[in-house]
Amino acid sequence: MNLYFDEALGERYKSKAQKIRVMSECWVENNMFCPCCGNSRICKLKNNEPVADMKCENCGEIFELKSKQGKFGKKINDGAYSTMLERVTSTTNPELFVMQYSSDYAVTDLTLIPKFFFVPSIIEKRKPLAPTARRGGWIGCNILYSEIPEQGKINIIKNSVVRPGKEVVADYVRIKDLETRNVKLRSWLLDVLNCVNDIESDEFCLQEVYAYIAILQERHVDNHNIEAKIRQQLQFLRDKGFIDFLGGGNYKKRF
Repeated sequence: MNLYFDEALGERYKSKAQKIRVMSECWVENNMFCPCCGNSRICKLKNNEPVADMKCENCGEIFELKSKQGKFGKKINDGAYSTMLERVTSTTNPELFVMQYSSDYAVTDLTLIPKFFFVPSIIEKRKPLAPTARRGGWIGCNILYSEIPEQGKINIIKNSVVRPGKEVVADYVRIKDLETRNVKLRSWLLDVLNCVNDIESDEFCLQEVYAYIAILQERHVDNHNIEAKIRQQLQFLRDKGFIDFLGGGNYKKRF
């Protein structure tokens, strides 16, 4: 796999953002396999497709690409808030490639965020553009990258090292067991998973998860039985093989 962008592709563009978009999308099309099914390539979609950039012709999954020179912070700038929110709550939400590249246009890191790790709470509404702006009143959004559980960040390239494709696909297939199309259930599952991740030790007890009740109540104001919901999600994680139940309200992480 050639990790370098083809800089010649960006020569006819004045805007750096346009150059990066063209070079990064072409890099994916020329170098990337589908991390969902293992197909050897991903095809670029027509320009201005809402939210999505690429598609696997084998499994039909669509992908959005976000790239940045250097490291991403806690947030990733995205497009129109209303469009993104609509897609997150639908069955056509895209998978997300998060790409980091160096000053000499080499891909250093590439991460896949599966579509079923997106919930409305991680889509942050930005302030509307000023009335004097070219698109006055337009409202964009941010993806709250730091609030996505680590299990939903599948490394394809890490520190310029490319992982074997079979390992990447195996990671996706395993994590797909957590998929649910019910957005409310998905929100609960990912919130509880984040709480479990935040506990430092591999073994933990139910009371340690109950310590996050206030946080969960703030996120789910309409629910008045947080403890029961926590137990439900822990049972789901157990049934899917992500944690073990040791008995007596004790659990062990398997991830």
